[in-house]
Amino acid sequence: MNDFRSELEARLRHLELPDGGDLISRDMVRALTEEAGEVRFVIEAPSPEMARMMEPLRAAAERAALSLPGVVRARVVLTAQAAPPVLKLGQHPKGGNASIRPEGIGALLAVASGKGGVGKSTVAANLAVALARQGRRVGLLDADIHGPSQPRMMGLSARPASPDGTRITPLEAHGVKVMSIGLMLDPAKAVIWRGPMLMGALQQMLAQVDWGDLDALIVDLPPGTGDVQLTLSQRARPDGAIIVSTPQDVALLDARKAMDMFRTLEVPILGMIENMSFFTCPDCGHEAHVFGHGGVKHEAEGLGLPLLAALPIDLETRLAGDAGCPVAAGDSPAARAYGELALRLIREGHG
Repeated sequence: MNDFRSELEARLRHLELPDGGDLISRDMVRALTEEAGEVRFVIEAPSPEMARMMEPLRAAAERAALSLPGVVRARVVLTAQAAPPVLKLGQHPKGGNASIRPEGIGALLAVASGKGGVGKSTVAANLAVALARQGRRVGLLDADIHGPSQPRMMGLSARPASPDGTRITPLEAHGVKVMSIGLMLDPAKAVIWRGPMLMGALQQMLAQVDWGDLDALIVDLPPGTGDVQLTLSQRARPDGAIIVSTPQDVALLDARKAMDMFRTLEVPILGMIENMSFFTCPDCGHEAHVFGHGGVKHEAEGLGLPLLAALPIDLETRLAGDAGCPVAAGDSPAARAYGELALRLIREGHG
């Protein structure tokens, strides 16, 4: 059989496909059998469209098999891989004010900021990884629909599957289940959607994703106080919001607005995180406060909120995020800081 297979494959290599290559180099031959002079095998095309173009090639493959010594009959079947169902994101929301909170979620935590550029998405990704390293079952939803960055930071590029065209199977990285609009659309294309489509996409990514049973679902919100925040707060009822800000006054101005929104919508604020709090020189160990110092701590104290963490600004955090392996997955001082943040949330019943 091995000699027969080798001879048949040699002949099939001469049959070129419409889009290049041949049946063997493209690994399209399946279920090859030879018995009593009868040869059977299947040609599996990559798509139904390609299969429709390959009928002449199927007939040629049958003739090639018949040309082998001792072969009196050949049967070659042409089939195609089924195209996966396509789930369109960005529809208008459905169900009125019905809940879109997934079942099986222990704690739904919103990571928010009043403005962009304060490292909110970096905090969300690393918090999710840090919780997973503590043995928690964690999901991460990138709800920053106009500027999704979690696929890059979590090292993901594949498109999530939708086996039935209705439910989405999230991807997984670093022990975290991840869903982002960035995984469903061309990363080079802008998302030019008005409010209803944004809310519809959020609804789909929450209610139509197979999150399973999770201890915590971290939601990385876009900056500001817009439609996505409103829909999440009213229809998914987060168990708490974590406010991320840098220490300087201009960032805190917008953080206050975010906190006012959550209070108005009756979402508990679990505390504040001062990101980019300090920079430690790797050569001399000097600690510099690039964006000021203590602004978030002072703000939290004034509002009666805990300061959950003061996180450094460092090169490793940036390099790790760009490389798709969040710094919390390692063993640096920044990783340990995220580990302590995760443990605090778990102790307080929020993870």
